[in-house]
Amino acid sequence: MGAPRRKHYDVVIVGGGHNGLTAAAYLARAGLSTLVLERLDHVGGAAVSAEAFPGLGARLSRYSYLVSLLPEQVIRELGLDIELRSRATASYSPTIRNGRELGLFIEHHEGAATRASFREVTGGDEEYAAWQRFYAEVATFAGQVAPTLLQPLVRARAISAGVDRAIWDGLVEQPIGRIIEERFRDDLVRGVVATDALIGTFADVHDPSLVQNKCFLYHLIGNGTGEWRVPVGGMGSVTDALARTAAAAGAEIITGAGVSSIEASSDGASVGWHDGTATQSVDARFVLSNVAPWVLRILMGEEPEPRTKPSGAQLKINFLLSRLPGLKSGHDPASAFAGTFHLAEEYTALASSYAEAAGGALPTQPPGEVYCHSLTDPSILGPLADRGVQTLTYFGLHLPEALFAEDRESARDEAVRRAIATLDQHLTEPLLDCVLRAPDGSLCIEAKVPQDIEADLAMPGGHIFHGDLAWPWASNREALDTPAQQWGVATDIDSVLLCGAGARRGGAVSGLGGHNAAQAVLAHSG
Repeated sequence: MGAPRRKHYDVVIVGGGHNGLTAAAYLARAGLSTLVLERLDHVGGAAVSAEAFPGLGARLSRYSYLVSLLPEQVIRELGLDIELRSRATASYSPTIRNGRELGLFIEHHEGAATRASFREVTGGDEEYAAWQRFYAEVATFAGQVAPTLLQPLVRARAISAGVDRAIWDGLVEQPIGRIIEERFRDDLVRGVVATDALIGTFADVHDPSLVQNKCFLYHLIGNGTGEWRVPVGGMGSVTDALARTAAAAGAEIITGAGVSSIEASSDGASVGWHDGTATQSVDARFVLSNVAPWVLRILMGEEPEPRTKPSGAQLKINFLLSRLPGLKSGHDPASAFAGTFHLAEEYTALASSYAEAAGGALPTQPPGEVYCHSLTDPSILGPLADRGVQTLTYFGLHLPEALFAEDRESARDEAVRRAIATLDQHLTEPLLDCVLRAPDGSLCIEAKVPQDIEADLAMPGGHIFHGDLAWPWASNREALDTPAQQWGVATDIDSVLLCGAGARRGGAVSGLGGHNAAQAVLAHSG
């Protein structure tokens, strides 16, 4: 809450998520008067830590949960006091082969254990050799793209010139399913590769739109390595550091300010909001939108267009466990759950689940990924850290918004039941036997479907990327005449820029939208 200190600002930022705070920090440090307006009573958007289970003291990364795309350069330039910790395990993927419970185990630093696991699951060394070749080529591609993310948009021809033609064609020109099937033979290995193309994106690997290819690329280019790290203290530690930096630089941050209107022309704008008591407004030379582009159009006076509304496709479940369950494969659960634990993500299983969901049915065995962040960062457990308690996060794929439209509660409950049952197949005891109970006796399980995400965070359709991702470069014929176009943050009106996940190179917890919008403003102002 609070009132603005002035009636006119250089920049007003609509939305206090991590990108809005990133933009505010850069702009205020450059001496521009900057106001951040946040609808909720706290900043952070999806990048928050919360006591999801009151009375226990554990603070979970409630929505977004890992960090890859946040550039080290941004952390360094803003002096952010955050620690991003590597996970000891990259991934573990349980599977059943000829009646045997096995698991594909991949170390963070791949070594003998990874090679041995590939050999046991696939029956030889060929798949691991193919894996190493493929990801070496992907790493070269990532190394070409990553340095450009904090620069004005580079043309496609410049990016492709530094990338092997086969990998460019496989990841950019053709549906990614083609190169996966060409390079790999094992169903599970194919599926592990494919999952990075599908997280948060409802598509088949052969979708001609290539939306899945773009998703894959964003999951592999962070800081040139694609590593996904755990923020120590939870995702809220990232937001808190950004908010402190922005405020220390002089940015004003007002919470409880739900923006209701933006009236803009080429040379300025007026922003209106309600503070719970009265309507307020301020003028600005620039408005940066940290809300989804679909929402921005409504704020600027357009009628909502249902046909263009984004639609999310995920199930997020937070658990607190009294202990980690054992695995039928015999693998150490503290090792298996320390990385990304793949469930029902064999290549054929992904295709089957997509077909079920596209046909209007909940997948029989929904594909999903499980993470135990407390193995890497016990601090998020608070007073529970010494009791053997662990967190568990589940992120389900191929669960589009439409599946929950008719009866959200029942469909959510059934999706949670199926997710747990899919995990239980590989456990020595039922997961529910390990779930901690809250002081009121309820199980510590919190589930969010796309409609819940929209209700909580005003993300239209619960789409975690604010809409389909775009290539992180410009096409060879794209107009790059203005700073906003050059930085990938332009709208149809010069005074209004995108700074959130809906900006070019937006999506995930990266700060890229905020950084790039701030650079466009500074280029205009300079």
